[in-house]
Amino acid sequence: MAHHEVLSPLPGTFYRRPAPDADVFAKEGATVKAGDVIGLVEVMKQFSEVQADVGGKVVRFLVENEDAVEPGQPLVVIETA
Repeated sequence: MAHHEVLSPLPGTFYRRPAPDADVFAKEGATVKAGDVIGLVEVMKQFSEVQADVGGKVVRFLVENEDAVEPGQPLVVIETA
């Protein structure tokens, strides 16, 4: 099995859910498809979707909800077939 890291496209704050009272976009152990939203990065009140760029199983998140992130920083590891 290969592992793929999804990287942050922007500097900002990473959110695992679309709203404070909503479920997370993806849980560890969940299967995602390429293009599925797995989080948001917020910069100055602008929210950008972070999408899985490969399909597979979410192994683990490398950052916590509301952590500050930098461009190119790995956010999540996806196990591909």
